[in-house]
Amino acid sequence: MTDQSLTSGLLDQFAAEFAADKTARIVQNAVTETSIKKVAMDREIVTSIDPSMSVRVDKWPNANQKKSGRCWLFAGLNSLKAAVYEETGLEKFEFSQNFLHFWDKLEKSNYFLSTMIELADRDVDDRTIHYLLSDPVSDGGQWNMFVALIEKYGVVPKYAMPETESSSNTALMNQTLGNLLRRGARDVRAAANAAAVKKDIMREVYRVLCIHLGTPPREFVWQWEGKDREFHRAGTFTPIQFAAKYLPALEDYVCLVNDPRETSPYNNLFTVDRLGNVVGARPVTYLNVPISVIREATQSTLEAGDPVWMGCDTSKQCDRDLGIWDGKLFDYEGTYGIDLEMTKAEELQYGQAQMTHAMVFTGVDILDGATRRWRVENSWGDQIADKGFFTMNDSWFDQHVFEVAIRRDRLPEELLPILETEPLVLPAWDPMGSLA
Repeated sequence: MTDQSLTSGLLDQFAAEFAADKTARIVQNAVTETSIKKVAMDREIVTSIDPSMSVRVDKWPNANQKKSGRCWLFAGLNSLKAAVYEETGLEKFEFSQNFLHFWDKLEKSNYFLSTMIELADRDVDDRTIHYLLSDPVSDGGQWNMFVALIEKYGVVPKYAMPETESSSNTALMNQTLGNLLRRGARDVRAAANAAAVKKDIMREVYRVLCIHLGTPPREFVWQWEGKDREFHRAGTFTPIQFAAKYLPALEDYVCLVNDPRETSPYNNLFTVDRLGNVVGARPVTYLNVPISVIREATQSTLEAGDPVWMGCDTSKQCDRDLGIWDGKLFDYEGTYGIDLEMTKAEELQYGQAQMTHAMVFTGVDILDGATRRWRVENSWGDQIADKGFFTMNDSWFDQHVFEVAIRRDRLPEELLPILETEPLVLPAWDPMGSLA
């Protein structure tokens, strides 16, 4: 077998080559004193971007998920709140993200323990078991999981279940829940009466969640002052009644993804093994389509006046403070003098990309029928970007946008029958099962 070790001779060669490269030494001087992002940023791209859009639907201020991974809940609720503004005349309104966060944690815990019972005959080192144990109750989620929560629990205004320290900073709560659920996995796998053991564990999970997040309301009084300061009281609502009053029919929405790997052929319905939060809910499914279908459906939805929930790999080619994305915002290849090029399919195959964040498309700039850039409502607060709204150049869209939730009537008719087919199943650890 060929010697694969790093020999002293090889290391001497590397050092000599670097020392002889004047450009590399200049870049070294720069990067050792300042951030690589500042050195590699293309200023021409930065100065060419402005946040104005030919189509813009947002009429509300930005929200802030703070130190939590609830972006998918923020994005989902942000994409659906327009009806409240239109009917009430409120200048500022938020649904309670904490309310859905509570039920998501509880449901995920039940989903996890139910799965541990179902797979109790497998060894604890089985790849699926090991993967699920790595993060039993993540903050993240996907569109179908968001829908499952609303269909079961409804929604409430933020004042009915406000933020807590732990909803905005979830690390310590998650640490306790992870400990409790891993202990629970051990116990249900060994129990003669696993259902009874699970019930006791879920009682403890509920207790922990109430301590950290508060107790979810069963009903609340809905009242407000409109822009004219006229007082309105609509009466007492349950969360389900409130959802029925203000939210669209969520069963009309379809999740589209762009996964260009040859192993995931376009125009097929997919699901991911063991992906979900609510036991008994409709499975998490998505229709894999070319990125052009996602672009056209998103554009037409915005032109019709509706925002669009989306999932992407947000950290790539992004400046958080300026609030911009561009496919070539940072010239890392030129700065380092190396080749980093990979296709979208290759990035998925080799662990370089997955959906990491959910946000809302609220605008698009169109010139001569073609999209130029996009307006995106983030949930990182209003102190960055355009008061929390980011600008995405079209060059970023193809490579880093993975998922959108779109009404069925925005899809090409030939794709609709596919939604009724049996989904192909990807393994639990597939990158398309990642939680935003």
